[in-house]
Amino acid sequence: MKSALFLGVVLLLPAFLVANPEQCTLNDILSLTSLMKSMASTILSQATLECTDISARGADVSCPEDYTPFSCSCGMGCGSWDIRSKTACHCQCGGIDWTSAHCCRITVK
Repeated sequence: MKSALFLGVVLLLPAFLVANPEQCTLNDILSLTSLMKSMASTILSQATLECTDISARGADVSCPEDYTPFSCSCGMGCGSWDIRSKTACHCQCGGIDWTSAHCCRITVK
């Protein structure tokens, strides 16, 4: 999504500058802003956020393919955890009996 928005700016900005390279008016900037908002709205209207919770015994749990962990939970009252390799939750306390990950992905309709 971000890359599509960036690509839009990269492709459209030169068109504004070629039209009148000496002047870039406030109206030009407002037109570009309006166009960018419209493009972002179109892209975001087609996107959905899918989430799932995964649990496993022990100190580590991995998210399914194409999902990213957004938060983790640990058993034994442990509040120390980290996300490793952008795909897994790891509880840092010793003797953890379970670990849970809240995993999400963005999909396009």
